[in-house]
Amino acid sequence: MKQMQKGFTLIELMIVVAIIGILAAVAIPAYQDYVVKAKLSKVATAVDPIKMAVAMFIQENGTATALTLDNWTSLGLSAAPTPTTEVASYSVAATNGAITATLCTACMKSGIDGKTITWTPTPGATAITWGVTSNSSDTVLTNAISKWI
Repeated sequence: MKQMQKGFTLIELMIVVAIIGILAAVAIPAYQDYVVKAKLSKVATAVDPIKMAVAMFIQENGTATALTLDNWTSLGLSAAPTPTTEVASYSVAATNGAITATLCTACMKSGIDGKTITWTPTPGATAITWGVTSNSSDTVLTNAISKWI
């Protein structure tokens, strides 16, 4: 009488392990990029109140050159914005109202840590448009910036 097979053969198990390894090799880098993109969107969200304050200042005064940045109250903010876990510091240029966020070190990835992202306002007839630049050429960051514009 023929005995029935119980369980899997070694070759079948090796094939399953190989497939899982290939999927993991593709999924882990993609997951890490998504984590960085999520952190960058948090940076953009953290800068939004400062963008609103600069835009209101430009609307009320006609230009950003009158900014006095010895304190944040000239922008209508009670204090300097609190840095997040992704942003080490914020600054606003008195000459044109450009907002610069300096990213923290060792919190995102090597091509982005410690770099800056700058939002530059361009006043128009009815609205202010924001140009976004960075001093990093990391593809994850440049792709995120291209979606913010």
